[in-house]
Amino acid sequence: MVNNAAVEAICSATYLSNYLDTMETLPDDLQRNISQMRELHIRSKALLDEIQNLRNTIMKDGGSSKKACLALQRALIHCQEIGDEKIALVQLITDLIENRSRQLDQDREHLDPGSTKEPEPEEVIVPPVKKETKVEPEKPEKNNANKRQRQQKVETVEEEVKEEKEKVAKKKKKRKVTKKETNHGDSPADFQIDPNEPTYCSCSNVSYGEMIGCDNEKCVIEWYHFGCVGLRSKPKGKWYCPDCRGDKSNVKRPDK
Repeated sequence: MVNNAAVEAICSATYLSNYLDTMETLPDDLQRNISQMRELHIRSKALLDEIQNLRNTIMKDGGSSKKACLALQRALIHCQEIGDEKIALVQLITDLIENRSRQLDQDREHLDPGSTKEPEPEEVIVPPVKKETKVEPEKPEKNNANKRQRQQKVETVEEEVKEEKEKVAKKKKKRKVTKKETNHGDSPADFQIDPNEPTYCSCSNVSYGEMIGCDNEKCVIEWYHFGCVGLRSKPKGKWYCPDCRGDKSNVKRPDK
């Protein structure tokens, strides 16, 4: 009897400790992640405004502004990267809420194994009467109010996170379509070359497929096709073209 009481006391203390820890830390964790989400949203909004301004500039110049085209491509790539960060952050928030809720449910089951079961209806004994009377069993009592309220809060937050995730996915899809319209294709053979369109790279061809910009501000060519410089994916850190690099692709050649 003493051992059972001690075990119940330990389970109660563990559940209370975890519950208080969750109530104290979860709002701070969510606030930190939501603040980071807001910062990403502000950055993406500024990029979208910049993209719109560059688009208007290119349309006025008839696509002859080389710098505006390069700036637009950079802005689109950066905007897509921010969208990926927002999706990853939404998933992090969802996992955080689910893990905390699952932990509390497990602790509560250890505290009271029968608390998660539906109560059985009580049998009602009716004394015999002359007329036949139908007696229905009493309805089960309602489940624990605190658990229901907590579950409703979790479902509300999950619904808000799901809506935010759908909005980010729609924006990312829209960005991908815009980027696809900006690029002409994977090779110059996919389209008819406009003689007035600016050319890039050491091959002196128009923009198509994946391209990378040289980090040397004084680079004459600036942008190169991945295939022309032997790249399959975007390298990390700085990258210099064969004309501007030193011994390595991430080391700039000293200015003469």
